[in-house]
Amino acid sequence: MSNQGVLLVNLGSPDSPAVADVRRYLREFLMDGRVLDTPWPIRFALVNLAILPRRSRPSAEAYRQVWTPEGAPLIAISRRVQVALQQRLPVPVELAMRYRQPSIPDALDRLRDRDVSNLLLIPLFPHFAMSSYVTAVERVREVVARRAPGMRLTVQPPYYDHPDYIAALVASMGPHLATGFDHLLFSFHGLPERHLRKSDPSGNHCLQRPDCCEGESLALPTCYRAQCLRTVRAVVAQTRLPADRYSVAFQSRLGRDPWLRPYTDQELVRLAGVGVRRLAVVCPAFVSDCLETLEEIGLRGRDTFCAAGGHELVAIPCLNEHPLWIAALAGMTRRFLAARRA
Repeated sequence: MSNQGVLLVNLGSPDSPAVADVRRYLREFLMDGRVLDTPWPIRFALVNLAILPRRSRPSAEAYRQVWTPEGAPLIAISRRVQVALQQRLPVPVELAMRYRQPSIPDALDRLRDRDVSNLLLIPLFPHFAMSSYVTAVERVREVVARRAPGMRLTVQPPYYDHPDYIAALVASMGPHLATGFDHLLFSFHGLPERHLRKSDPSGNHCLQRPDCCEGESLALPTCYRAQCLRTVRAVVAQTRLPADRYSVAFQSRLGRDPWLRPYTDQELVRLAGVGVRRLAVVCPAFVSDCLETLEEIGLRGRDTFCAAGGHELVAIPCLNEHPLWIAALAGMTRRFLAARRA
């Protein structure tokens, strides 16, 4: 099986929490046309003249609050996932980040040097979004075409309701819910509404009516919101959570354009206002804890909730290295290996 391999790709983090490194990371991230989808001259001006001067220093301070001796939490956890998965598989497993280090070109060079000619790419994003899943996939395709043109690439589809992913998610949540809670908030990373419309293959389905994400549609394979709601539905079905004990929100918005609603920071205030005292928050769009889960939810979100009258916010850790999550990744790989042998 030496000609087969696996590449895990996550989003990335700055090289350090220093302002210069955070600015460099934010520039690379925001200059991606699938993240900030405006014409290049406008994007360049927005990023370099408006966003970076305002956000670099506060973002650096946020990273400092969650930085670990191993470095950025996202990268440290992703490396441990890579090691755990490698221990289960007979083929090479590499890790790369869409932005910064470890880089996609370096990871592909290592796989090429090990004579990998059939590669499974597993984006570490359960849901389809042009600013995460799509940009990772397209970047890998670009680098493969340039540096390893003979390599055959297979891409793991979004796994937002795959039984193995849902089983891992439910199991990882279990110990934190077992201690008792008033309400469970599913907080997904937000997206501008225009991203959903751009990804809608029909051009006239997404966000056209309040129930557009219910039922089957041509938009489902590329609709982030519908996939997020499918994840919630699958988790609720397994946990038998009553409808009045959970809600869904979207975090991390940027800019003034409308993003997916409701917004998490506003939902935290609302829930405290209606009497929720012990709130559990899970972030299923993230498989590894990162700035958005540890700082935005675990620190700022907790402060927001408690300032509004809540007593306790329990930030449920991401899947991280949970054994069932590693088993889910191994299962994806084994199906790929079996298909190659067939």
